[in-house]
Amino acid sequence: MADRITAAKVIVCSPGRNFVTLKIETASGLSGIGDATVNGREMAVAAYLQEHVVPCLIGRDPARIEDVWQYLYRGAYWRRGPITMAAIAAVDVALWDIKAKAAGMPLYQLLGGASRSHMLCYTHTDGATLDEAMAALERAAEAGYHAIRVQAGVPGLKRIYGVHAADAPDMGGLPNEGDWDTAKYLRFAPKVFEEARKRVGADIHLLHDAHHRLLPNEAAQLGKSLEPYDLFWLEDVTPVENQEVLRHVRRHTTTPLAIGEVFNSIWDCQTLITEQLIDYIRATIVHAGGITHVRRIADLAGLYGVRTGFHGAADLSPVTMAAALHFGRWVPNFGIQEYSIHPKDSQQVFQWDWSFRDGYLFSGESPGLGITIDEAAAARFPYQRAYLDVNRLTDGTLWNW
Repeated sequence: MADRITAAKVIVCSPGRNFVTLKIETASGLSGIGDATVNGREMAVAAYLQEHVVPCLIGRDPARIEDVWQYLYRGAYWRRGPITMAAIAAVDVALWDIKAKAAGMPLYQLLGGASRSHMLCYTHTDGATLDEAMAALERAAEAGYHAIRVQAGVPGLKRIYGVHAADAPDMGGLPNEGDWDTAKYLRFAPKVFEEARKRVGADIHLLHDAHHRLLPNEAAQLGKSLEPYDLFWLEDVTPVENQEVLRHVRRHTTTPLAIGEVFNSIWDCQTLITEQLIDYIRATIVHAGGITHVRRIADLAGLYGVRTGFHGAADLSPVTMAAALHFGRWVPNFGIQEYSIHPKDSQQVFQWDWSFRDGYLFSGESPGLGITIDEAAAARFPYQRAYLDVNRLTDGTLWNW
């Protein structure tokens, strides 16, 4: 007799960051967990799950992952978007966790087995000044990282993306605001990477995130100006809503391009992949419909020589990192995995068997995802409303953060 889903619960907690976790339980006694965190809109996806999705799961066969995925995607009628796709992802990952546990094998084995023993990852470094940024870069290199994202404060600007601001004003619990001047940034960025290469040499992979702030020709200028410094990638050079503009960027620079952390589906990245306008696809399992759907994205990307470079900021819970590492262990066209260390308190709530050693990430060997949630510990860290920042040009115009 087929197993059945008997219960599903949504667990919202804030052990240093807000996380939304879905736990699915079955009649056989197996359970699985999935991440549904949408940073800054956590309670929207929690309500979507609790009020709309959970009632549809009870009594279903947990082994029918594809059917459940299609039911939640097609059955909602209002398709795609971050809230819907994160909710679907949570269910999908939890069901893959259960299926792998039922098979008695780590998830990557169920996907088709290992393509590699470990995964290249990159960390973040930043500094309010060039000297501070270079000191952070050197510390990361000394810590053994082989790939490092470099962000530095731009002279004349107070607070920009990727640089921690100790003097951020109190906004009364509302979003912090940064400032931005593209011309100053374009003049300064090549100086940052010229100095970075002097500090760490040619063997360390350097990455940089423009965070959607540039117009097409500005993005082309930046890519061209950074070519002498051999970046591993330049990320999110333009807003992703108008993907055709990447044709212009691609024609004018050979700097590798990475885009997609805000994508929710294969249709979001279809043009960029099939026209080979990017080198790395950044879509993440939690925001793009789970393992079932991201597998389709990766397969399409592989046909066109595009590799994975999944988003992995600390606002994605340790559950998503576990899923990403099992996926990365298998996927043939793996490129790199972003790695931001989770807040220390999160280790009281989540227990995992993936690890970081010598600049690389290793998936665990426990059955399933290799991660559990301590619900009692989660209850000690209640949800705290928080927002992502917003950004304005120096004349006050709201801009892309």
